[in-house]
Amino acid sequence: MTSVLALKLLLAPGLVTAASLAGRRWGPEVAGWLAGFPMIAGPIALFFALEQGALFGAHSARGTLAGIASLTAYTVVYGHAARRGRWPGALAAGYAAFLAGTALLHALPALSAGAALLLALASLELGLRALPRPAEAAPAAAAPGRWDLPVRAGATLALVLGLTALAARLGPGLSGLLAPFPVASAVLTAFAHQQQGPEAALRLLRGVLRALRAFAAFFAVLALALEPLGIPLAFAAALLTAGAVQALGMLATGRAPAPAPLALPTRGE
Repeated sequence: MTSVLALKLLLAPGLVTAASLAGRRWGPEVAGWLAGFPMIAGPIALFFALEQGALFGAHSARGTLAGIASLTAYTVVYGHAARRGRWPGALAAGYAAFLAGTALLHALPALSAGAALLLALASLELGLRALPRPAEAAPAAAAPGRWDLPVRAGATLALVLGLTALAARLGPGLSGLLAPFPVASAVLTAFAHQQQGPEAALRLLRGVLRALRAFAAFFAVLALALEPLGIPLAFAAALLTAGAVQALGMLATGRAPAPAPLALPTRGE
């Protein structure tokens, strides 16, 4: 348990840092594409399977697949709130939407893998339609401060520790529903909102929703393959499938990401 947990806690901040650097280079939408990949929920799923067994892992994967609907609610509510206020209020509203969706799903009978996948894909399609469209022009990125990346990594680590402490006491259904809790996406969105404004946050959230198709593919494969194939093969198949879906999705955009413009720091920064 200790080695797996340590690996998870080391991976999450590192992956968020990498996504942050990608956002600086190519803009917030690309950072959103990366944040939507299972950077945190994937290691959590591995931890569940290794420590609790393949049956627990498959059950929790079905919960995580259904939980994409709650994550979609978070992105849509944050997006609408971002146009009306600052990032703390938008983040609180988004988290409230995620928790409300999780409570509703937990009250319903457990879904099969197929039903959970249909719910996830339908919610993503509706979410892309409901999320406000950002301005066409990419916003200029504010010059990052010295402590920008360490703060992002530290915030991610704190959120992962809190989620792990909560999920470890729950069964596979609710643990799975909580696994897609917005951690990486929340950190990246809040920083984009604070540094570049609501339009940057909306661009990032749209990237997250598009990337969640790969997230859904990853957990659909886990839900179906963990018991018959075992942990190593199931996770390898899930990663390959998610990578293929992610690559196809990025190619479908029809354009390569362009470097994000950088605003010059103002006096006193």
